[in-house]
Amino acid sequence: MSNANTERDVKMECTVKLVWDEETSLWSTEADEVLRLVLESYSFDVLVERVRMAAPEMLELNHGYKGPVHLRFEAEREEMLNMVS
Repeated sequence: MSNANTERDVKMECTVKLVWDEETSLWSTEADEVLRLVLESYSFDVLVERVRMAAPEMLELNHGYKGPVHLRFEAEREEMLNMVS
């Protein structure tokens, strides 16, 4: 028997929105009511890892939850390109 959690074992699901700020060249999280995470990084991958590390602690601190968590990441990036003629 495996100790790995399956999808049906997951009791908590959280969606984390990662948004690119072109002015500051930073990725940041948009705070949600469950995780209450406000993090930023110059690197998308680093920010995802920071969320993965912080999410369990925030769920325990804010909600007393210590079970498995399904994280869904949604990324949004927009850029304005100047056309050269």
